[in-house]
Amino acid sequence: MDQIVDKTLLNIISDEANRDIARPTRQEAEAAVRTLLLWTGDNPEREGLLDTPARVAKAYRELFSGYGEDPKEVLGRTFEEVAGYEDMVLVKDIPFHSHCEHHMVPIIGKAHVAYLPDGRVLGLSKIARVIEIFARRLQTQESMTAQVAHAIQDALQPRGVAVLVEAEHMCMAMRGIRKQGSTTLTTTFTGEYQEDPHEQMRFMTLIR
Repeated sequence: MDQIVDKTLLNIISDEANRDIARPTRQEAEAAVRTLLLWTGDNPEREGLLDTPARVAKAYRELFSGYGEDPKEVLGRTFEEVAGYEDMVLVKDIPFHSHCEHHMVPIIGKAHVAYLPDGRVLGLSKIARVIEIFARRLQTQESMTAQVAHAIQDALQPRGVAVLVEAEHMCMAMRGIRKQGSTTLTTTFTGEYQEDPHEQMRFMTLIR
């Protein structure tokens, strides 16, 4: 648990440091894409590639928009009128696309998120939105799983949070060992989910 918390704190510190990094201009980003096109052996001046640098810069703004969003703001509004509901809230099969921070190629998968409320609940769309924020950054699957769990735990203070992420990594499918179809699973549990194997089993059973 201490290792997970330490890693999460490092991610938070890293996020804060990233906000102070000066972004290159749009023109500088497009020039970098032209350099990469030349490095691949192609000609950025040919017709099919003339607009590619601008398209890539625009696409990167969308694909990595999570850097400009704060999960605390998304999770800031909660609801207390739950009519005494205290059991698990589970949102499963949330699709996402992310990018591996090591090779900048896609990670494609889905996330399952549950929590045990303690007097307050989240709007269900907020859970999917938090997945989207962390997915739209350069990631490792392990970090993303922990980030989602601890963001919900910190914002909502429930009795426990459970997150399972399953994904295929294109850095493994498209390059290197080139094994398509393999799936990586990662989990993070907090609170009662971490302490009670029965709650973990119930979560795993429901998502299957």
